[in-house]
Amino acid sequence: MTQTTITTDLDALTVPEVMARLRVGRHKVYDLIRTRQLRSIKVGGARRIPVVALAAYLSQRLEEDN
Repeated sequence: MTQTTITTDLDALTVPEVMARLRVGRHKVYDLIRTRQLRSIKVGGARRIPVVALAAYLSQRLEEDN
C-alpha cells in the first residue's frame, strides 16, 4: 500500500527539514529564528517552523532581491 502525504498550510517543519529545503546549515536556520526573520513555534522542547512561515520568509527575500 502506498502512503500519500498531503501538505497543508497548517503543517510544521523540523529544523532539519528547513535546512534541506533552504540548503543551509543548522546554525543559519537558528539564526533566522533568533533574529525573527523566520517565525517558529515550540512543541515540547522542539522547534517547528510552520510551512506558511517558510513561505513568508521566501516571499520576503524575493521582494528584497528585486
